[in-house]
Amino acid sequence: MMLDRLRRIFRHRWFDESDTRRAIPPELSERLARRVAASERRHSGEIRIYVEAGLPLSYLWRDATPRERAIAIFGKLRVWDTEQNNGVLIYLLLAEHAIELVADRGLARHVPNEEWRAIVQRMGSAFREGRFEDGLTQALAEVSALLVQHFPLAAGAADSNELPDEPVLG
Repeated sequence: MMLDRLRRIFRHRWFDESDTRRAIPPELSERLARRVAASERRHSGEIRIYVEAGLPLSYLWRDATPRERAIAIFGKLRVWDTEQNNGVLIYLLLAEHAIELVADRGLARHVPNEEWRAIVQRMGSAFREGRFEDGLTQALAEVSALLVQHFPLAAGAADSNELPDEPVLG
């Protein structure tokens, strides 16, 4: 058990910001920000992308899961603080090849967990095939479709853009 924990700590410390920048280079970050902005012009929700190389040491010591970290980031980025409670966080943890989708309660009540898991599975398949941008773009399109379905922007209404569109690289 202790050996497993030490291996996990080492793996997370091995990954750093350079791994995050390789996964999301500046030009991809810009394209993702434009795609998030375009998506948000069609619905009242907010989408954030957070890519992290490894968990902070405090999370590793207490053997926290990627899901726990994603929920903490969801709060830290204030994704929960949208007017209609319809924010979504796409969280990637490179050290564990983990993908988490966290949806606020306004959207979560409309979308079954199986649908979220299917999006994560498709994104993971694309990543395993080396199609990182395709996986993120597909996930953005699928999350956008859910937001358009359940929280469409009213005709003539403007998106208030409550949160930044740029991915956060941690």
